[in-house]
Amino acid sequence: MIVRFGYAAMSSIVKNASPSKTMTAAQFVKIADKEAAVRKLERIAAENLRNTLRLLYHNRAHDIRLYRFSSRLIPLYGHEMLNGWDPIGALKDLFAEIGGYAAEHGMRVGFHPEHYTVLSTPREDVFQSSVKDLQRHVGMLEAMGLNESAKCNIHIGGSYGNKEKAMDRFLRQCRQLPKAVRDRLTLENDDKTFDAAETLSACKQLGLPMVLDIHHHKVNRGGKELCDLWPEIQQTWDGEGELPPKIHASSPKSDKDPRGHADYVNAQELLRFLREIAACTPRLDVMLEAKMKDQALFRLMDAWKAETGVEVLDQGSIAVS
Repeated sequence: MIVRFGYAAMSSIVKNASPSKTMTAAQFVKIADKEAAVRKLERIAAENLRNTLRLLYHNRAHDIRLYRFSSRLIPLYGHEMLNGWDPIGALKDLFAEIGGYAAEHGMRVGFHPEHYTVLSTPREDVFQSSVKDLQRHVGMLEAMGLNESAKCNIHIGGSYGNKEKAMDRFLRQCRQLPKAVRDRLTLENDDKTFDAAETLSACKQLGLPMVLDIHHHKVNRGGKELCDLWPEIQQTWDGEGELPPKIHASSPKSDKDPRGHADYVNAQELLRFLREIAACTPRLDVMLEAKMKDQALFRLMDAWKAETGVEVLDQGSIAVS
């Protein structure tokens, strides 16, 4: 099994390269000239995009072909104060450059919209806001010129006091999404509410790929073993062409905070899972969600060198037998 590793949004190694620099609404309204305020927003967004490109350069130099874009590339994007603002149009050249570079070098990229994007909500206003947020994410991927292999990964959401009704509502409201959004969705099990088996059921009903989070499963098992669920989870990727299944991996911060993410990833725990599925899984992409980002990835790659049955292929991938 060939396994590629990636990280999310920020680098802990590349200095002064945040893709998430921002301006608050309070800061925006303090600028008397609204046109000047908008131009400042666009300058901040442009800096975020240029830093994203710097991180892609860094990733290519280190054979990292899996990367999650920051969802905060454009400050205040979608805020009611800025109705009519088209930042994608203003920044189209930078978006195109990012997408072109990622495609040219075979990088798998995408977004993980933030926690307020919730499709199980009983509130129509929250649902509509969530749809718009997903459309903004998809719009950025389209501006990059990336095909539908560039995904937006989300959780099912809260239970709102009735898990069965929340799941039914999620399924109904997910089916209402524009096709351009649905075609880029993946679903991930969470650490409190909808476990891996429940998320798998939703994926099968909606025809969506599932991103398994093995840390979330550890703290929200639902009585199921991953080795039993994995064959069906893997099958949810069958309609995605050559795109391999993707999982999320991280380690608990501590015994007192088992849901929190540690700085680094426990190599032995991850390897146990990889060995369990190696025989039936030709290729796998692993998004690391450790606090130390790419530094955690490099430490993990160093750990693989001492493991039997693991061949380090390059700086960002291994073969597991």
